[in-house]
Amino acid sequence: MSEHTLAVSDSTFEADVLKASGLVLVDFWAEWCGPCKMIGPALEEIGKDFAGKVTVAKVNIDENPATPTAYGVRSIPTLMLVRDGKVVETKVGALPKSQLKAWVEGAL
Repeated sequence: MSEHTLAVSDSTFEADVLKASGLVLVDFWAEWCGPCKMIGPALEEIGKDFAGKVTVAKVNIDENPATPTAYGVRSIPTLMLVRDGKVVETKVGALPKSQLKAWVEGAL
């Protein structure tokens, strides 16, 4: 992870995502997932571009199986926008940065 993304685990998900102030973009990913690696740099840039407005949280599904199971994640990458502890929108699959940015801007 970098200064613009936050590694989140099953044990920290509630504090880091559900109780966070503002909008949180949660990326459910895995090391072996090609599309996850493709969108990684775009998510880094979104974290930088929206610093202070949006938190980009990354959950490695192999290391943290409870959270993706609880949220019904069936394929990756799965991206969720969370506000005030509730999932407001979900997207599945790799999207270009322009679409990801527009999706986040629409939720702000």
